[in-house]
Amino acid sequence: MNCLAPEFLHKQKNALVDPHGRYITKLRLSLLDACNMRCLYCMPENPTFNHASTFASAEELLAIAKNLCWLGIKEVRITGGEPLIRKEFRQIAQGLCQLPFEKVALTTNAAYLKEHLDFFEEIGLSHINISLDSLNPANFKKMTRSGNFEATLKATTEAIERGFKVKINTVVMRGMNDHELFDFINFSQSHAVEVRFLELMKVGVMADRFDEYFVSTDELLQKICERMGVVEIPVSKDSTSLRFQLDNGAKIGFIASESKPFCGGCSRLRLGPKGELRPCLFAETGPSLRGVAVEQYPEILKGTIALKPITRPHSTGDGMFQIGG
Repeated sequence: MNCLAPEFLHKQKNALVDPHGRYITKLRLSLLDACNMRCLYCMPENPTFNHASTFASAEELLAIAKNLCWLGIKEVRITGGEPLIRKEFRQIAQGLCQLPFEKVALTTNAAYLKEHLDFFEEIGLSHINISLDSLNPANFKKMTRSGNFEATLKATTEAIERGFKVKINTVVMRGMNDHELFDFINFSQSHAVEVRFLELMKVGVMADRFDEYFVSTDELLQKICERMGVVEIPVSKDSTSLRFQLDNGAKIGFIASESKPFCGGCSRLRLGPKGELRPCLFAETGPSLRGVAVEQYPEILKGTIALKPITRPHSTGDGMFQIGG
């Protein structure tokens, strides 16, 4: 891939600073909306997915990523849907790793992760977040409505053992998996892996059922503090998570999107599979970057970034699978 002219880069060094002084340095790149699972909080039981023919090609997505990289994006996370099921996944992942990003990461449900681990070692993709909402096979099946618990757990443990920088993401739902809180803490301790508990969000199918299933970070922390010592770990200003070291050796985090929103320090943009750029997870539209000349990027970015909220939006009707986790 060709690099942009240094003089152009120099003139656009502030292209990714918003009106509130937030430096936008991270990109969530959703490769598709389809998934092999049907998680309760993410999508309806019978979702409708976009046809692959509507997506930006691998070459188009990589060209957009290249331009955003040279204009100041430092980290990119590959998301979906389930990104590993996109036909061109390896081409896209390898292309991203060849760009001068400081970090290329992946979020996956790990059902097909095992077959890609050798490839990830080859291209240098070492950061993997794995969505795992239950450690009980029957409950896992109930929450995912189609997931293969054995495949997910086996791939997860192998990735940890092979030295990948793994984090476990667990969306906590009252009456569904909140009783597994200490099972996940024990998993963190025994596997030396960070488990992050995510608050349910008013997104898509959960917008109308939020009160039924929501469990706050404070409630979970209180339960933990009643049983063991907890020490907070400092995080960066734009971190999405609160992190803690427990006295049993476990490391845990909380993404408290609802009760402790982090919009004021947000440093993220979202690029959808059709090449549309969204300023926020709650933004339901955004300009397309497909076929856009690089000289037009600064103006488009300026307008898009200016729409990033400083306080937490209430909800969105789009499903999480349509936005990119």
